[in-house]
Amino acid sequence: MNNVNSYIKEHKLRFLNELIELLKIPSISADSAYKNDVLKTADEIKISLKKAGCDHVEICKTDGYPIVYGEKIIDKNLPTVLVYGHYDVQPPDPLDLWHSPPFEPVIKETEKHPEGAIFARGACDDKGQMYMHVKALEFMTSTNQLPCNVKFMIEGEEEVGSSNLAIFVKENQDKLKNDVILISDTGMIASDVPSITTGLRGLSYVEVEVTGPNRDLHSGLYGGAVANPINILAKMIASLHDENNHITIPGFYDKVEELSKEERADMAKTPFSLENYKKALDINAVYGEAGYTTNERNSIRPTLDVNGIWGGYTGEGAKTVIASKAYAKISMRLVPHQDWEEITQLFKTHFESIAPDGVTIKVKPHHGGQGYVTPINSIGYQAASKAYKDTFGKTPIPQRSGGSIPIVSLFEQELKSKTILMGFGLDSDAIHSPNEHFGIFNYLKGIETIPLFYKYFTELSK
Repeated sequence: MNNVNSYIKEHKLRFLNELIELLKIPSISADSAYKNDVLKTADEIKISLKKAGCDHVEICKTDGYPIVYGEKIIDKNLPTVLVYGHYDVQPPDPLDLWHSPPFEPVIKETEKHPEGAIFARGACDDKGQMYMHVKALEFMTSTNQLPCNVKFMIEGEEEVGSSNLAIFVKENQDKLKNDVILISDTGMIASDVPSITTGLRGLSYVEVEVTGPNRDLHSGLYGGAVANPINILAKMIASLHDENNHITIPGFYDKVEELSKEERADMAKTPFSLENYKKALDINAVYGEAGYTTNERNSIRPTLDVNGIWGGYTGEGAKTVIASKAYAKISMRLVPHQDWEEITQLFKTHFESIAPDGVTIKVKPHHGGQGYVTPINSIGYQAASKAYKDTFGKTPIPQRSGGSIPIVSLFEQELKSKTILMGFGLDSDAIHSPNEHFGIFNYLKGIETIPLFYKYFTELSK
C-alpha cells in the first residue's frame, strides 16, 4: 500500500488520542450500572466509522446492547470483507491492583513495549484492536486505495456471551453477506514474531449453588453435626480433577481430538521459554494435565477452572458461622468437536450426582460457544500471511489460541464464510486483568498491516 507508513506517521498523535478518548468510557456490559456508558460507546463507534469513510452506518437495536453496523460498498462485483469487533469491556476489578485508574488511560514504557503502551481497561481487548480496523479504513478511503468492499459489525455484548449477536446474525444474513470475516481479538507470539491464530477453544460457563441448612448457623452449636455447604463445595470441586489433573466428568473427553505426533512437533517449533514464562508470572513451577506441554495445555486440551468461589463471612475479623449457602463460577475451555451444550449437561449431571446427602445443588448455565479451526490453505489465511510478511519482514507462524470467541463458529454456520484472526496483542498485555495495556507499536503495526490484507485478499480472489 502506497504511503501507509507516512500516513500513520502524520496522524499518529491523533490516532492515539482518539483511542484514549474511547478508552475513557467505562463500557462494562456485565454491570447494568454502566448502561449509559455502553450506549455512549456505541454512539462514538458510529461517529468514528462515518468519519473513516463508511457510506452507511447504523446502530442496530437488540434485546440487549446495540450492534454498530457500517459499510463501504465500492463495487458489488468485488469481494467483501466483514470486520467484527466489540466495544464492551470486562469489569476492572480488583481495582486496588491497578497501578493507574482503569478508565484514565496512561502511556508507559514496559519491557515488552519499549515504545510505550496504553494502560486502560479495553486497551487490547478489544477497543484498541477493533479501532485499528477503523483507522485502516480511514487510510484506504482517504488515499483512494480501498480495493474491495468492507462491512463492520461491532457489538457490545462479547464479554457477556453475545447472545443477541447470534440472533442478529441469523436475521440479517443478506446484510452481512461477505467473502471473509476479519477479527482482531487475539494475540501474536511477540512484537518481532508475528503469528496468526488458527484455532480457538470453545467455552462452557456455569454457576453452582450448594445449600445446606435453612439459615446460617452457629459453628460451635452446629459444627460437625450438619453439612457445611462451603466444605462440601470445596470437596466437590476438588474431585473434578484426578491426580494427573485429568477432568473426571464422565464423557468429557469423548470427542476430544488427539493431535498427531507430527502436528504436536510443529507446535513445538513455536518460540517459547518456560523459564521466561514462569518468571513473568512469578511462579516456580507450571501445573496442568500430565503428558502435555504448557503450550499444549493452554491450546489443544480442554480445561476446567474455578473463576470465583464465595460463601459465609468474608469481612474483617471473625464470625463463627456455618453458611447456609456456598457458590462458585466455573468455566470449561473446550477444543473443536466438543459441543458446549453437551458438555454443560455432562457437568450438570455429574455435579448433581456427586453431592452428598444433607445439601441440595443448583447448576445454572451461563453462556458458551464452540471451538474453531481456520485452515491455513484458505485464501484468507494466505492473504493475512502475505500482509504480515510485508510489514514484519518474516512469515507469520500459525498458532492455536487457548482463548474463546464463541461467535466465530456461528459465523461460519450462518454466513458460510471463514474467519481470519489477525491479532496484534501480546500474552503479557494483561487482558481481563488489572493493568491491561496495548503497545503503541502493535496498535500502529495493525493499522499498517490490515490494508495489505485487503489488497492481497482481493488479488487472490480473482
